[in-house]
Formats: sequence, structure tokens, C-alpha cells
Amino acid sequence: MIDVDIQTDSAKGYNYGKNRDTDDEEISLIDLFAVLWKKKVMIITITLIAAISVVGFSVVSLVLPPEESPLPNQFAPEAHMLINDRNSSSGAVSSLLSSSSGLGSLAGLMGLSLGGSSFSQLAVYLCSTNTLLDTLTDEFDLIKRYKIEKSPRAESRKKLKNLLIAENDAESGVFTVSFSDIDPVLAQSVVNFTVAYLEKWFDELGVDKNKIQKENLEANIANTYREIQELEKETHELARTVNTGRVGSIPSINLELSRLELELGAQKQVYTQLKVQYELLKIDMASESPVFQILELAEVPDQKSKPSRGLICIIVVFAAVFFAVFIAFLQNAIFNIKKDPEAMAKLRGETA
Repeated sequence: MIDVDIQTDSAKGYNYGKNRDTDDEEISLIDLFAVLWKKKVMIITITLIAAISVVGFSVVSLVLPPEESPLPNQFAPEAHMLINDRNSSSGAVSSLLSSSSGLGSLAGLMGLSLGGSSFSQLAVYLCSTNTLLDTLTDEFDLIKRYKIEKSPRAESRKKLKNLLIAENDAESGVFTVSFSDIDPVLAQSVVNFTVAYLEKWFDELGVDKNKIQKENLEANIANTYREIQELEKETHELARTVNTGRVGSIPSINLELSRLELELGAQKQVYTQLKVQYELLKIDMASESPVFQILELAEVPDQKSKPSRGLICIIVVFAAVFFAVFIAFLQNAIFNIKKDPEAMAKLRGETA
């Protein structure tokens, strides 16, 4: 009986302890809600102040001119290009960079991996070079526009790297350039200037072999055609001289005519061969995509890209609520510590 009574008491004690733990948890939750209810005025006040402040700030930033607004509208027009990487290889891109005014060493310094590089990566890299950034700065007088006084060249480069965004979609091969500014017309001009500059730069690097060959053939064809016209003109003048009777030595005239006819025939053959090559190249180019192809130039945007004032208001209001709740619990904790003699004694450094 004694053993049974002891076990019963132990069991009852265990049950009592379990109930007390449950009651403590329930009391703790009730205490938390009690603190929030007690501090509800403070929480609501802080939240309302934050909400009114952020809404007022948003309205003022929208009403003020962009140059004076603390949070002006930003416009980010985009231009899209198609970068054909089918003919690219790591060796080709590496040789292009190495042979182009020290771009190879700059690529290494900026972390561009030449081992797996492509024309798309090359385009992204070129948008971050000091050459392009400085050209944009000088072309649009950005140092004066952004009021950069200290280290103007370095600071302008740093700012442009944040505003000029170059991205490449690996799946589609579409290369996108965008620029963010409070002036939509300026942003569009910067983007389109960058596109034209990149297209010219790709041509100078000799990336598109067919395009270079086509330009060379066109130049050679034009030069050959001018040579043919000059030879025909000389031949006609010499023939007119003979017809008018103003002739010198007959053998020398015949010799000159023979020379002109030979040169004229040779130039015509060269012209024919160049035209054949030109037409065949046009057929090849029609069946292939160029390396750098402009799909769409930037337009003047009529809708801002950022900021999202509504989202900012929501974030600030939620942050204010959490801050007010934290302050409420902090005040309650300080109040409880002040009421606890042992805790105050420990804070004063007193020992029992």
C-alpha cells in the first residue's frame, strides 16, 4: 500500500507539474497580449506617424521638380541587340582583346575569363571599360550634370557603372543596354550612343569577318571602277587627238594605245572578279546572321522605372509596427527589472 501510495503521489505530482507548465505557457501568451494591449496607444501612434510621414514624403518627392526632389522618378530606356556567338571561340576573342590597345590586360585586371569567353561576354565587358565610360562622360558633360567635383574622372566612372547596365540573355543571345536617369531624353540618348559606339567598336575589332570583307570588296570595286573610267577617258582623249590631226610619232601613239587597252582589259577582268566575289559574299551573308545586330533602339520612356513609392510606404509602415512592438516589450522588460530587487541588485553590482 505504501508503494502504491508513493507511485500515486508521484503520478499526481507529475500531472500537477505538467499542468503548471501548460498554465505557465498560457499565462506567458496572455502576458504578451497584455503588454501589446497596454501599449496599444504608443504602437498605433508610432505607426500613424510613420505612415503619415512616408506618405507625405512620397507626395512631396512627386510634386517637386526632379532636380530638387529627394526621391525623383528614374527612367531607364533599353536597347536590344542580337549577339551571334556561333562563330566565336575563346581563342578568337582572346586574340581580339590582346591585339586591341591593351584590352587583353584590362580584361584580366577586371576579371574577364578568356578561357570561356564569347562575343556576348565581350560586349558586356566593353560596356564597363574606361574608354566607353569616359567617352560618355565627355559626350554628355556628365561631370557637370552630376556635379562631381572631387576626383571627377574616377567618380564619374563609378557613377556610370551603376547607371549603365549591360546584360546578356544566354538562352536567346539578346544583349540589352539600359541607362537610368531623371531625364528620359538624356537616358535614351546615352543608350543609343552606347549602341552605336559598340557597333563601331565591334567593327574595329574585326569580329564580323564577312562584314569586313564586304566593305573591302566594295572599296576595291569602287577603286577599280574609277581606274576603268580614267583609262577610258585617256583612251578617248588620245583617239580624239589622232582624229584632230594633232599627232606626234605614230609608233609612240600606237604603243600608248596598246598600253591603255591592256590596262583597261586587265582592270575590267579585275572588276568582273571582284563583282563575282561580292555577289557570292552577299549570298553567304544572307544565309548567316551578323555578329552584332541591332534589334531595337531605345525610345524616350513615358513611364518611370523606379522608385515604387507604394512599396516604400508599405515597407515603412510594417517596419514602424515592428519597431513599436519592440519598444513596447523593451519598456515592459525594463519595468519588470526595476520591480525585481534581485535583478536591480545585480545591476548595481551588489552580491548576496
